[in-house]
Amino acid sequence: MGSTALVLGGGGPVGGAWMTGVLAGLSEAGVDLTRADVVIGTSAGAIFGSRLLAGEPARELYERQLAGADGVNLRVTLRQTLRFLWAALGSRDPQRSVQRLGRTALKARTGPESEVFDALRPLLHDVADWPGPALRIAAVDALSGRLAAFDADSGVTLLEAVAASSAVPVIWPPVTVAGRRWMDGGSRATANIHLARGHHHVLAVAPIPAAVGPHPSAGQQAAALAADGAHVTLVTPDRTARRAMGRDMTSVARLPAAARAGHAQATALAASVDAVWRAER
Repeated sequence: MGSTALVLGGGGPVGGAWMTGVLAGLSEAGVDLTRADVVIGTSAGAIFGSRLLAGEPARELYERQLAGADGVNLRVTLRQTLRFLWAALGSRDPQRSVQRLGRTALKARTGPESEVFDALRPLLHDVADWPGPALRIAAVDALSGRLAAFDADSGVTLLEAVAASSAVPVIWPPVTVAGRRWMDGGSRATANIHLARGHHHVLAVAPIPAAVGPHPSAGQQAAALAADGAHVTLVTPDRTARRAMGRDMTSVARLPAAARAGHAQATALAASVDAVWRAER
């Protein structure tokens, strides 16, 4: 297995905007993100990881957020929010919690699966095919609660994998891919940092540090990898970024501020990140 992994977590439109700012800030400060042997993307991280590997500069990802060019309108009602929380918080057991969420997602009255694909297709920004074997995209089986990581050899299209990873339970319907129904890859862990196990150096960017429910946080997963001997750098929103992002992670109006906050945070962190990221050279 390769020595370096870039992990990009989920976080809705606002979290994704912050993440593009982080990627641009790191890149402009000299951190070579393209040297990752594998990119592991979840939800928003799957979208921007695909575009990054396809050759779109991090600066362009960031500038499109400043311009609001990659916004997606997610209409989330109070009823949907409460139903999501009821399902995710209904058990202290992680497996039972995610299965409850999956059952609720499968029963929820949402639009057709085609709406998920139609909303995400423009966000891939003309990246139609898998950009290479280095990309892994996380999704959760809505029936079993099992986590899977799609790649170029999984027999599914890039759009199918991204849709599976991004189908927010209760808000969007689970999507059918490879004969199974899939929901958001962040349903168990928002960044799935544990999928980078076996890599010596891991850079993880997690817009939301923890999933709703009794699941390990990004910090806990990073600590577990570090205990196994990996050098892990975890970037999550700082206080200034959290204020800029607000509480509604679907707010299109928050995208520019969130992106700028991510860029400023990454600029300040770049030297320490690069010291670890260059260590394998």
